[in-house]
Amino acid sequence: MNTNLPPIRKAFQVRYDYQLLFTQHLFAVENPLFKNVLSEYRPNEPIKCLFIVDQGVMDCHPLLETHIKQYCEQYKHQIQYTELVVVPGGEQSKKDQTSVDRCLTAINENAICRHSFVVAIGGGAVVDMVGYAATIAHRGVQLIRVPTTVLAQNDAAVGVKNSVNAFEKKNFLGTFSVPFAIINDLEFLKTLEQRDWVAGIAEAIKVALIKDKAFFGYIENNAQALANRDMEVMAYLIHRCAELHMEHISKGGDPFESGSSRPLDFGHWSAHKMEYMTDYQLRHGEAVALGMAVDMVYADLIGILEDDLDRVLNVIKKVGFQLEMPLESDQEIKEVLHGIEEFREHLGGKLTIPLIPKIGTKTDVHQIDYTLMEQAIRSFVRKPESSL
Repeated sequence: MNTNLPPIRKAFQVRYDYQLLFTQHLFAVENPLFKNVLSEYRPNEPIKCLFIVDQGVMDCHPLLETHIKQYCEQYKHQIQYTELVVVPGGEQSKKDQTSVDRCLTAINENAICRHSFVVAIGGGAVVDMVGYAATIAHRGVQLIRVPTTVLAQNDAAVGVKNSVNAFEKKNFLGTFSVPFAIINDLEFLKTLEQRDWVAGIAEAIKVALIKDKAFFGYIENNAQALANRDMEVMAYLIHRCAELHMEHISKGGDPFESGSSRPLDFGHWSAHKMEYMTDYQLRHGEAVALGMAVDMVYADLIGILEDDLDRVLNVIKKVGFQLEMPLESDQEIKEVLHGIEEFREHLGGKLTIPLIPKIGTKTDVHQIDYTLMEQAIRSFVRKPESSL
């Protein structure tokens, strides 16, 4: 038998388009935006929609289900309402398979197909989890994200990643998929706790540090207004942060992260570890703020930081972050440091940690001086009070 057959190689490209829209009162019957988004997919024909909503959102907006049903009835020529499923909010939704299974069950029982829509309404963790479930069902059903927190509107829901936690590691299971649309309803931000309002600002500081010096200046000049919940300032921050994020995905050349360089993960290697160590009592944005602070100090210690370290740390603190790591022992510090190797494993390939030499630029380092990184961490650990 002749086995000397030539190899077969082909190449193909797939074009992706996705959109981020802004509105207020998305499900008010006089607001046609949601209906119009569906009509872009298939006009003048009812499209099945399964709504999966964060429990925290339902608690703050008890009439949301009624409004969604009324909206679907008003536009029943375009929307076929199936069910509204409520899932736990926060990292609880990602900690085990329970919430994913509930989503998959609802997709199955409502006969949601590849031309139907799952509509995820909630914070970043819920949007992550629902996106994962929607992507693995039928190898992907259509997804609309309606993020309801600052962090979700400017970062978590803007990208093309979905994930849940497993094996005591954040985002161990996940997929890449492009949502049909993301819709930011700024009204949802008005009911956020102050802690959640502030937490989302971390991702804007992150993207400004790595990509846009002028945007960092805007955050610096409006830090007090942000802390005081100025909605107009926050709306601009969300818009610019999301714009930079989407530009990176669409123009950065590596939207599905096949390489090892992840600029948007600046400050995240320790953030993910601290979230796990605190059983996710530390908000993601709070952990990222600490992670950025640690990496900025480390960059200063190794001599690559050209800008003013105190300037960056002061902005982080002025918007409302407490830069104090929740660590109580040398063993916990060592455990955080182990997050560097876990980050390398998550990336694949060689270790690549983004650092900031100057505001608005980033550089990748592939080796870490663990002694100096430990020193950077210790600079944010609360010193035990001396006994009298």
